[in-house]
Amino acid sequence: MLAQPDVIPEQKGRAVDGTYFWALGALAAFCVGLSKGGLPAFGMLGVPLLSLAISPVAAAGLLLPVFVFSDVFGVWAYRREFRGDVVRIAIVGTTAGALIGWITASMVSEQFVRLLIGVIGTVFALNLLLRRKVSGPPKEATWGKGVFWTTVAGFTSFVSHAGAPPWQVWVLPLGMSKLVFAGTTTIVFAIMNATKIVPYYFLGQLELQNLRIAAVLFLPAVVAVFIGYRLVKVIPDKVFFKIVAWALLAVSSKLIWDGLFG
Repeated sequence: MLAQPDVIPEQKGRAVDGTYFWALGALAAFCVGLSKGGLPAFGMLGVPLLSLAISPVAAAGLLLPVFVFSDVFGVWAYRREFRGDVVRIAIVGTTAGALIGWITASMVSEQFVRLLIGVIGTVFALNLLLRRKVSGPPKEATWGKGVFWTTVAGFTSFVSHAGAPPWQVWVLPLGMSKLVFAGTTTIVFAIMNATKIVPYYFLGQLELQNLRIAAVLFLPAVVAVFIGYRLVKVIPDKVFFKIVAWALLAVSSKLIWDGLFG
């Protein structure tokens, strides 16, 4: 069993138990890997899960190297399955969203970040559980809606690695096939995560000593990438969305409570 290293970020007001931290860290990294394997909803579980052990700001910074590292394998897996027009629009919007997140970073309190993650996760989970199947003809990927929703996605991804909800609001009606949707999402989020590296470093959220912890979490993340890729091919999406929706709803409810009363 891994001992608790001194560099584990501490939760304000209480010590961080090593076993508890590593269990949540491995589970969070596994969820990150599943998202890079083509199941983006699972990626939203990463920061909320790890935020149960450490602060959400520290969790976001600690998981960024895991996101970036697993992105490499996800992009390779889906290198032939993506829509170029959607990616081009998303690059503009997500970069703008990350810039807004960087500029406003000093104005956002830790409690607000915790509450924001919880609210985003709850809304997205309820949307997954209650929505009906998208119907009608596929819609064109327009720049207006695309830049707006990807800017929102870039901002929420910057502050909490929770860019999936606004992203899916835009792309679900586009009528992409399952593999093209998964591949386009994986590539866009890989670009999105790359844009966070420099801002996170200058904001002090990307602590170099924490790379030792991230290196341990790379293994479950990479394994999950290929598990996710296989699952996308063989199991219906509906099953995965229901599982992640209920899990996300439970974790997000806890974070909303902590954000309001913690």
